[in-house]
Amino acid sequence: MQRYFVAAEQFDGSSVRLIGEDAFHAVRVMRMKPEEKFIASDGISRVVLASVREATSSEVVADIVDELPMGSESSWSVTIAQSLPKGDKMELVIQKGTEIGAYAFAPFQSERMIVQYDGKKEAKRMERWSKIAKEAAEQSHRCRVPAIEPVRSWRELKEVIPAFDLALFCYEREGDAAAGTGIRDAVISWRKAGHTPAEPKVLLIVGPEGGFTEREADEAEAAGAVIVGLGRRILRTETAGIVGLTCLLYEAGEMGGA
Repeated sequence: MQRYFVAAEQFDGSSVRLIGEDAFHAVRVMRMKPEEKFIASDGISRVVLASVREATSSEVVADIVDELPMGSESSWSVTIAQSLPKGDKMELVIQKGTEIGAYAFAPFQSERMIVQYDGKKEAKRMERWSKIAKEAAEQSHRCRVPAIEPVRSWRELKEVIPAFDLALFCYEREGDAAAGTGIRDAVISWRKAGHTPAEPKVLLIVGPEGGFTEREADEAEAAGAVIVGLGRRILRTETAGIVGLTCLLYEAGEMGGA
């Protein structure tokens, strides 16, 4: 069943409205007619089953049939902090990370970043990324759209590390089987240390194409992050966050794990 994310003000008592691109998609693409049903969510705390009452390409008005549970969200809120990659790789990270279950994305600048960051283009870039997250959340039947945070500097990212229950810093030098600490081992050690919040906030920090510098690794660890590897193979930057997120949600029991 088709799912749409709408603003809270589009809920009105016992009805909900689709407007703009959502209405156009519902009528022109999905060919919705009166009495057909869809799911609508405000992306925060409300998910409903709605039945179309009136439909035009500019507005769809539907009656709320039932309130649905927010059942598709993970109890672990995992934010992927991704150093800005070149090209459209960030779009892939957002799309696939949203499908898997990321809570938010925190793009940042790092020392070996290849792309030249242009702050003047940030508004347009954020709009594009937010649209990708929304579409991926609808496709994967999420109950909320992951937040896309403003681009930070490395210094600004370091400052938010202590705000998380667990921060993992993916460092390729830690990928050696003899020396590396994997995500599973890091989570087990964290739990053994008595950290068992019901809804943990986790930060997964991923470097750029050129990797992190040793200084960045040292600074992340000093700020409270745990240095981890993602196996013996070197992963592309757009792959690392997706793999790390999957490992974390498996450990959270979201994918049949512990």
